[in-house]
Amino acid sequence: MAAFRGDIARGTGATMGPMPHVVVDPESTSLQERFALIKTPRQSRKRYPEGCVTVVADETAAVAGADAKRNVHPAVVYGPSVSSESQRIYYLVRWL
Repeated sequence: MAAFRGDIARGTGATMGPMPHVVVDPESTSLQERFALIKTPRQSRKRYPEGCVTVVADETAAVAGADAKRNVHPAVVYGPSVSSESQRIYYLVRWL
């Protein structure tokens, strides 16, 4: 059964900080938390289009790939999801 992201964290039942209204399906094989690099000039957004997000293998790779001069920031994201505008997007879980 799906749950709201604010109600669960990694299946432990612990609450996380605020996150956009995203339905989390624990049985989904495509929607999941992932380590990523996000190319963005500002870090205030809560969701990012797929073209700005590069999924990486682990936290070490995300941190190593960061480049502030090129506006590439390491993060944990959730997705990809399809927005109401039919765009594939990732939701920001937290910056690393």
